[in-house]
Amino acid sequence: MSAVVPTRVQPGVEVRPAGKAPRRPVYTVIGILILAFMLFPLYWMVNVSLQPAGNAVATPWFPFDFSLRGYTTAISEQGRNLVTSLLISLGAVVFSLLIATPAAYAMAHFKLGRWATVVLFGILVTQMVPGIVVANALYSAYSDLGLLNTLGGLILADSAAGIPFSIILMRAFMGSIPTSIVEAAYVDGAGHVRAFFSIVLPMSRNALITAGLFTFLFAWGDFLFALTLTTTADLRPITLGLYTYVGSFVADWSPIMATAVLSSLPAIALLVLAQRYVAAGVTGGAVKS
Repeated sequence: MSAVVPTRVQPGVEVRPAGKAPRRPVYTVIGILILAFMLFPLYWMVNVSLQPAGNAVATPWFPFDFSLRGYTTAISEQGRNLVTSLLISLGAVVFSLLIATPAAYAMAHFKLGRWATVVLFGILVTQMVPGIVVANALYSAYSDLGLLNTLGGLILADSAAGIPFSIILMRAFMGSIPTSIVEAAYVDGAGHVRAFFSIVLPMSRNALITAGLFTFLFAWGDFLFALTLTTTADLRPITLGLYTYVGSFVADWSPIMATAVLSSLPAIALLVLAQRYVAAGVTGGAVKS
């Protein structure tokens, strides 16, 4: 039986694990090129927004003679629409989580038998219905109920997309919570409501943040419901304001691109702040404990 002779490693020499291929610089270059290609529209939007005036075609590649006039015009003309979109998005998040969170908890931890499958199938079917069909149906209902051109009506409409997604996401996450933890709360005298608020909700923080973030993005980027359910300029989200901003012949694109940049900032900020929670929330229900 031969003895194992340890390998002497010289200082400054990198030891690569067996079977691991060396990193090729060409992959890094390809990755940088793909990233630059994907981010170029965002850069061009910012570049045009900083131009003093003119069309987007004649814009130079770099904003050497930049101006903030476009942002001043955008804030003065579209500031109210930005606030409207913010109120609608936050309202949709609150309403969606209030409905979806207890529903997901019930589907994950209550013994509903075959009805859980039926309910989940119904939720999935609602995700497949085209938005224009829902918008037309809501228009008829809103017209009878007097909800057209109202903040609450747009919040309810945007929640139609957030609630099913939130239920599916949080049900998977809450289903991964060990049943023994919830049963221990029952042994200590807690009821379903107390266990829900004291045990399940704190453990589901990542899923709650993820569901709330995606609901916010759904509502913030909504155009179809805003176009269908609003008929006056008194209540206009930023997507509809940007749509009415663009005419057939646009001579000055700077305020338009500045509005697009301002409307992108909330989504970018939320994604940057909540990215680690989103990663944990999306993958949390992948493996059941």
